[in-house]
Amino acid sequence: MPELLQATPDDWSAIAELVAAAYGRWVPVLGRSPKPMTVDYRSAINRHRFDLLTTRSVLVGLIETCIEPDCLLVVNVAVSPDHQKNGYGRLLMQHAEILASNAKCTAMRLFTNQLMTKNIALYESLGFHICRTEDLAEGDTLVHMRKFL
Repeated sequence: MPELLQATPDDWSAIAELVAAAYGRWVPVLGRSPKPMTVDYRSAINRHRFDLLTTRSVLVGLIETCIEPDCLLVVNVAVSPDHQKNGYGRLLMQHAEILASNAKCTAMRLFTNQLMTKNIALYESLGFHICRTEDLAEGDTLVHMRKFL
């Protein structure tokens, strides 16, 4: 049975390892490491909330969130490659929606690279809509998505 626990600062290394594994498949698609693979998680864990999904004491996924004035920002959601296709990404996003509701947020938002089409499809299936795109200096296009609660 999966269990969700809020991360502590001591979890930063496990978070960095999981993110590297989860996003590794996107390196050939993007031609570089995705932004989440370049984050200093030792610092980020002090700025954002991280919730860790474990099963049998093994870290299988995580969600990083931040409460903003008008919504909950999903900064990052990652599932270990060995545990994908088990509904864990959906479970983590449902957890974020509970966090948003508890914080009295009226919406959730996130952003992803336009080339990460499978992620965009997942978010759309969860009720998110593309609200705008943003061209970045390195030639990437960021897709901004929102879900009203």
